[in-house]
Amino acid sequence: MDPGRDGGRAAAPPLTASRSFHVMSKPTGAICNLDCEYCFFLSKDELYPGSGFRMDADVHEAYISQLLAAQRGAEEVVVAFQGGEPTLMGIDFFRRTLELEQRFAAPGQRILNTLQTNATLLNDEWCTFLRDNDFLVGVSIDGPREMHDAYRVDKGGKPTFDRVIRGLEALKRNGVEWNALTTVNAANGDHGREVYTFLRDELGATFVQLIPIVERVTPELLPLAESGWGARSGDRPLYLQEGDLVTHRTVGAEQYGRFLVDVFEEWARHDVGDVFVSMFDTALAHWMGMDQVGLCVHARTCGDAVALEHNGDLYSCDHYVEPNYLLGNITQGRTMLELVDSPRQRAFGQAKLDTLPEYCRSCDVRFACNGGCPKDRFITTPEGEPGLHYLCEGYQLFFRHVDAPMRVMAALLRRGRDATALRDWYAAADAKRGPDDPCTCGVGRPWADCHGATRR
Repeated sequence: MDPGRDGGRAAAPPLTASRSFHVMSKPTGAICNLDCEYCFFLSKDELYPGSGFRMDADVHEAYISQLLAAQRGAEEVVVAFQGGEPTLMGIDFFRRTLELEQRFAAPGQRILNTLQTNATLLNDEWCTFLRDNDFLVGVSIDGPREMHDAYRVDKGGKPTFDRVIRGLEALKRNGVEWNALTTVNAANGDHGREVYTFLRDELGATFVQLIPIVERVTPELLPLAESGWGARSGDRPLYLQEGDLVTHRTVGAEQYGRFLVDVFEEWARHDVGDVFVSMFDTALAHWMGMDQVGLCVHARTCGDAVALEHNGDLYSCDHYVEPNYLLGNITQGRTMLELVDSPRQRAFGQAKLDTLPEYCRSCDVRFACNGGCPKDRFITTPEGEPGLHYLCEGYQLFFRHVDAPMRVMAALLRRGRDATALRDWYAAADAKRGPDDPCTCGVGRPWADCHGATRR
């Protein structure tokens, strides 16, 4: 507000968010150069028939200006780009992002630009730009070649592993900060330690995010879903979070829990403090009694992570880019802040807590699990109550398994000590194990042939 136009009164302070929120922007919408079989988002192009699927200058400016204005008080504002495949926008789009940030940032406002990519289009030009402008890059990779190529294919159904590695090598060669995003699915779900050690040892990942693949479908859509959603035939209906069946690509509930335990047993002995696994960081935050945790799927409520489509449409969540969850458009009267703080979005987030079945409310690991993401609450409890998370069995297995070491780490941190001392706790216990004792991961193999084997 210009004081000269307001009778000399002091300018009103800018409206800011009542809480921090995250925006996952989709500058190319659902358009991608790959055709990953489990990707639920590819079908979202059905929402915008005839669109060119490129964020135009007006939406781009609204995104940056409104986000920075809404989070004046935040220590750091994350400007996030995902897809689809955001690198299809070209480097100039991201150069303009930096210009807009310089234009609209408040004095001292710190900005972190993030880019989630399949890495297949990255080269030295891209990586020089990303390094020089301090972008944090997430690379989608599902493990060693055979596991990655099981579902992550291109438009012709061909494997993509070599192209991803080539892009990742360009990132590393140019000194770009990066992390790994790995889905856990039917193809790699029995190989937790192998996947993790590949990411750590072969790729050099120091930050890992593990995302379970749960493809819920209706009986009518199951045949099409099993064929990869008709990915290369063009016969792909709009995917909605409906149904109580899952595809053959979906990770099993117990399988997912075993995967996490397998990774944790390796990580806790060797990598605490050196490699960061988002699921473990989130769990530790719960054991520390913190209100703010890393992964929204295990927060008490949600609604603080919204999705912005290429045309300015704002949706309640990345997993709910559906007509019923459209909050509005940030270029058509209501700002991003107004939409995020709207009663409708608040109700969406609160429903995560309010709709928990009694089975979850009385569960001993509810404090760490919080019922998981609402999109996957489509099975019934043992008592027949609806609304139980598909991965409940796996969550219980994992959270109960890590209770003792989490308590140890939490106690260390409360005493001002480094959590890496957990390695000593494990070493002392491991020294008492015989080679034929059952492995601590619980799969039944002898200790010496499992996590007691020489570090890989």
